[in-house]
Amino acid sequence: MASLKEKIGYALGDAASGGITWKIMSIAFPLYFTNVFGLSLADAAVLMLVARLFDVVTDPLMGSLSDRTQSKFGTYRPWLIFGAIPFGLIFALLLYTPDFDATGKRIYAYTLYLVMMAMYTAVNVPYGSLLGVMTDDDNEKNQFSSFRMVGAYAMGFITLLSFPYIQGWIGGGEYSELNNKLVELKAIENPSDDIKNQIQSISQSLVPMLQHQYAVIGVTFGIIAAVMTLACGLLTKERLKPVRAEKFSFKQFADLVKNKPWIYLTSIGICTNFFNGFRYAVAGYMFTYCLNGDVTLGSFIINYTVFMAFGEVICMIFGGVSPVFTKKIGSKKMAFFYASIICLVFSVLFFLIPMDKSYMWLMIVFVILTSVGVGLYSPLLWSMYADVADYATEKNGTSSTGLIFSSGTMAQKLGGAVSGSLIALLLGVAGATMIEDAMGNLTIDAVSVTDSVKTMIWSLFSLFPALFAGIMAILAYKFPLKK
Repeated sequence: MASLKEKIGYALGDAASGGITWKIMSIAFPLYFTNVFGLSLADAAVLMLVARLFDVVTDPLMGSLSDRTQSKFGTYRPWLIFGAIPFGLIFALLLYTPDFDATGKRIYAYTLYLVMMAMYTAVNVPYGSLLGVMTDDDNEKNQFSSFRMVGAYAMGFITLLSFPYIQGWIGGGEYSELNNKLVELKAIENPSDDIKNQIQSISQSLVPMLQHQYAVIGVTFGIIAAVMTLACGLLTKERLKPVRAEKFSFKQFADLVKNKPWIYLTSIGICTNFFNGFRYAVAGYMFTYCLNGDVTLGSFIINYTVFMAFGEVICMIFGGVSPVFTKKIGSKKMAFFYASIICLVFSVLFFLIPMDKSYMWLMIVFVILTSVGVGLYSPLLWSMYADVADYATEKNGTSSTGLIFSSGTMAQKLGGAVSGSLIALLLGVAGATMIEDAMGNLTIDAVSVTDSVKTMIWSLFSLFPALFAGIMAILAYKFPLKK
């Protein structure tokens, strides 16, 4: 019987990877790369697509490699223990903007992003695989998975809620003054050429301040992520011994593609991450261009990270409720089906909300209601991967737990990055263009953000995710395993 300390220790792993690094990479990176770091929309889109092709190779290889690891720390735990510090360090370097020309920045961004994806794989694939060897009790697997999701969403809430306040603290009074002025100017209807020039000038002045802010944020959260990852590796236990294949063989890959439950679940995993990927990646653009900046309600600042933080706390709560909900429904597949329907309905309804700051509380309500569905299905996904791993071991005679869980990590990165890449491309198709400031940094030209661009952004937050929620529901309903 696993202790509460071990369950909390396991939760720390996803608090680091899901609640800090992946959350910032999902919600802040698309806007960071185009408006702060200085990549063009096309460069940002290609960067994320190249990284996904890279992951197609590294994720399954990491899964197979971790399955064959043997050490005094176990099979999967050593990857967390020894990978923790490089994981945090590379994340910090990725949020640093070097003083390079456009070509140098492009090389730096591509190199660091690919290295970060490889490091994320090296830590997160073994972390997910731990669930398959910590217990053979199905109810306890659900509990570990629930703790994992609560940890991820609780830390995600803290990360996103604190983001604007950390920015203000690092930037000081000058940053706050310029940012408030920019919000006021963007709120002016039918701005004159003089107002447009002021908007452009202030936006350019904010870039070096933002670069400094992101660098400090990278160091701060990188250290926290490293400590949490290390703690996860030290506090968890591997009670089950994987049935290892004697040597590496491509047969395990062939067995995988013949595994019908794996095909269904990987497809579901890709859809869940497209659903979340679009919402998180476009939230920054939505606040910047559809709502003309941060919204202040009394003394409370609501920017795009705080806006999504409301969803995080709901996901945390309903991630904890998920095992009870699943037990009441009677099966994981049907619980996942109903959770997907919740996401579908409220995503469509969000599109109908007027694109105006005065409806902010209504927007928050619909984000909260959508997050009920996300919170319910998130723990189920990883528990179902453990079921698929058990099914594969029973069918094939050897363990492929790491390989199977690597597909979950690959689906996460594929959905998150491709959605971010598509956002950059679709904004360009809708009419958004880039301009270069006096320091050579590229940012989106605010003047090019027409009604068609705004509608595209609004749709990317609502209708596009709704489409994938519908596909998730169909696939969950047809999922072959009955647990």
